[in-house]
Amino acid sequence: MKVLITGGAGFIGSNLAKELSKNNEIIVFDDMSGGKKDFLTGIKCKIVKGSILDQKSLDNAMKGVNECYHLAADPRVKESYDNPFENFQVNCEGTVKVLEACRKNNVSNFVFSSSAVVYGIAKIPTSEEAPIKPISNYGAAKAASENYIMSYSHLYKIKSTILRYANVIGPHSRYGICYDFYNKLNKNPKELEIFGDGTQEKSFVHVKDVVSATIFAKEHTAKEADMFNVGNETSVTVNEIAKVVIEFMGLKGVKLKHTEGKAGWPGDIPKMLSSIEKLRKLGWKPGYTTKEAITDTLKYLKANL
Repeated sequence: MKVLITGGAGFIGSNLAKELSKNNEIIVFDDMSGGKKDFLTGIKCKIVKGSILDQKSLDNAMKGVNECYHLAADPRVKESYDNPFENFQVNCEGTVKVLEACRKNNVSNFVFSSSAVVYGIAKIPTSEEAPIKPISNYGAAKAASENYIMSYSHLYKIKSTILRYANVIGPHSRYGICYDFYNKLNKNPKELEIFGDGTQEKSFVHVKDVVSATIFAKEHTAKEADMFNVGNETSVTVNEIAKVVIEFMGLKGVKLKHTEGKAGWPGDIPKMLSSIEKLRKLGWKPGYTTKEAITDTLKYLKANL
């Protein structure tokens, strides 16, 4: 199969490219704003530098492609509060342009990296049938993209798989709470700033589990468009993560400095845990526990930062 991965040089994309390259011809389409060519070292693939906002570049790169995994995005949930239009352009307009390139080139399968934040504040654990009520601009853009995907799937017969990821961590991670805490403590080992009161509780999933779930879900998509939660079965508080990072780094007497409010920023979801029962019933389960995923991420950061 000829497979194109947008954002293929990024965190999740590079891990996905490594796995898919074992049995497929891979094209990585990335503007390198968040990705790194180093992440693709040793992976057999063609690299096309381009933006998902450039329709012509997308159209050309998509020629002859059988499947498209669309992972290119602006992942900064917190920053989407101050830059809503910029976030919309990349995460929603960009998705429509990728879909257009797929339509023009008769791509048969489309796989999309969405997010559990599309649910907003929801009943725990949250199933795929829960209402979509995003409370962040990032979540709104992902939700709008999902609707466009379902429309394109119906109108143009592109079989689509939508993955609603929990917080993804692991090798090649360059953002998120583990990366943030590790960097802050490297700069100042005596104090750690924590957004919110630290009681926010969320699910974290290892990127290797995300890759396996993504491929598994695509292979088990029976309808013209289907969606699957991808996460872990347990959650952890922000304060607990801080403790794990501090202990991992061998630090003592670190002062935790919390910002005001329960949430970390406008649009932050205080408690988030998605049900993965739908994938479980089909035969998939995560290989890493939440704690194992966090520890493995810290080992990577220690070796690479």
